[in-house]
Amino acid sequence: MSTSVLYDVPGPRQRRLTLIISIVAAIAVLAGAYYLVYLPLDEKGQFSLDLWGPLVDPSNENFTLVWQRIWVGIENTLIAAALAIVSSLVIGTLLGVLRIQLKSIAGNRYAGFSSPVAYLLRGLGAGLAVLTRICVEVFRGLPVVITIFFVARGFPEFGITLDTLWYLVIGLTIYNGVVIAEILRSGMEGLPFGQREAAVAIGLSPFQTTTLILLPQAFRIMLPALISQLVVVLKDTSLGFIISYEETLNIGKQIIGVLSNPIQVYFVIAVLFILVNYSLSKLAQYVQKRLARGRKTANLPTAADVAPVDAGAAV
Repeated sequence: MSTSVLYDVPGPRQRRLTLIISIVAAIAVLAGAYYLVYLPLDEKGQFSLDLWGPLVDPSNENFTLVWQRIWVGIENTLIAAALAIVSSLVIGTLLGVLRIQLKSIAGNRYAGFSSPVAYLLRGLGAGLAVLTRICVEVFRGLPVVITIFFVARGFPEFGITLDTLWYLVIGLTIYNGVVIAEILRSGMEGLPFGQREAAVAIGLSPFQTTTLILLPQAFRIMLPALISQLVVVLKDTSLGFIISYEETLNIGKQIIGVLSNPIQVYFVIAVLFILVNYSLSKLAQYVQKRLARGRKTANLPTAADVAPVDAGAAV
């Protein structure tokens, strides 16, 4: 039996056993789904065309109206998600850079100043660093639904009246902005310290070091975590129902109130969310591969970098 670095390669007998177990497990899952899911739903008439017709049968009198309403919900969901994603990335990036800068100030990176000014800057940086950390921990610890609710109820109390869309976007931005800030901050702090020392050696300021050296690398390194957070933003738009924003889930509740088919409507909405989130994930993975390919290509020597060979010298 051949041996791999980490495990023994299974032989013919082990492969047959694995295949048999996989087939038995698949049959067991299908049988469980048939007896525990399909049969109970079928006995209650959940597969009847009366319930599915408005969603799958174009000849149904409600089909066009139902999908018009669902499309309105999808549009509102995508608009809120796009605005929240952009604003969360902007706020998160600024907050992440700010936290790194405040840590630099508190760490006495301004030794060139006179002593009183240096102490003042260090104290100010330490105070602001504590304040920003408290804000991050508070907003990251609050459930996003509570943040959205307080934004929608608190802003009008201060005379700030906005469209329902903006209450949802602001609530999502507050929560996801601090999460993205922490993702980027951890990515920048995880980079080798020698890069900071090299930046200082060539005369870059702490701000230039952060924005030109650390931040671009943190974006590339933490891209998988950023992708996951952007998918969370899209899913969290469904919480807009608590402030009566007409996103997809809220539209679905309205349809259910008229047609009384919750399983069918929620199934269709779930499929739509899965398709959109899957598309977003694949797009982000494509961007990540393009960035990685571009970085590898940039490291390859060009024709101008290769010294020409003197044929006469080689003889």
